[in-house]
Amino acid sequence: MRIGAIGAGRWGRNVVATLDGLGVLAAVAEPDEALRAAVHARHPGAELFAHHLDLLERPLDAVAIATPAATHFRIARDALLAGKDVFVEKPMTVSAAEAAELTRLAAGLGRVLMVGHLLLYQPAVQFLRQFLEGGEAGELYALHQVRRNLGTIRQQENALFSLGVHDLAVFAHLVGEAPCGVQAVGQCVTAPGREDEVAVHLRYPGGVQAHLTVSWLWPYKERRLVALATRGALVYDELAQTVTLHRAYGLPDGSVRDEGQELLMQGAGEPLRLELQHFTECVRTRGTPRSDGAQGLAVVGLMEQISAQLGGRVKV
Repeated sequence: MRIGAIGAGRWGRNVVATLDGLGVLAAVAEPDEALRAAVHARHPGAELFAHHLDLLERPLDAVAIATPAATHFRIARDALLAGKDVFVEKPMTVSAAEAAELTRLAAGLGRVLMVGHLLLYQPAVQFLRQFLEGGEAGELYALHQVRRNLGTIRQQENALFSLGVHDLAVFAHLVGEAPCGVQAVGQCVTAPGREDEVAVHLRYPGGVQAHLTVSWLWPYKERRLVALATRGALVYDELAQTVTLHRAYGLPDGSVRDEGQELLMQGAGEPLRLELQHFTECVRTRGTPRSDGAQGLAVVGLMEQISAQLGGRVKV
């Protein structure tokens, strides 16, 4: 299999390296000359191009796109029309209309379209889903995700678009349906019109509620997902890479039962490698990716709803 990578910047270089490690990297397109030189030094076997259209003329099975979000639609569309299967990093596009067009185009051309929602390929997230489906903790009724740090403040996007896109994809994966209600609030601290902190509340038709809080102004790093169920709570600590079951819950009579806790899983996976392996397998078998175009479209549509509540500004 021959895959071309488009974009070799901050995240793109990881995609390039992973594709090379999988033995499928054939070419790289990157407009920045210094970045191309770095790719040549690390991956001398790959053909190099300054423009993605030149790469798309090569005999490739697929491409992986890791460029700025505003370019995703144009480059992915060019790739699909060139007959390539496409992996595109999150967010899929900057608008639901663009995401819908890519999804329709891929279906019409019979091409694989996969979106890089990385956390869906983290083994702990898959473990969470399977454990919840098994019913040992009872019925899921709420999800709480915090992703906070004193970190990089983006200039072209707010904290939600920088930090929370993956978490919205995880909510959809764990709940299994689209939300029917959205509420969002944010606070602009460092610059007008760019939220540094955002809180999102989602309601789902089956009764589950989900809460997401993101900030790049928090004094310490927190990356934690808590899944509350009727007979216990699952805590995924993303920093420690642990999943712990707390057998603690409330009863209808108002009493509380606490039967201790149990470490169910520990150890980090390699989600990017697993994600791109999944893509190559879908290209080989013509299978439907876990994070396909429809899933990517749902997340972009949800981001548009949240943007409307934050003043209607598109933040990518």
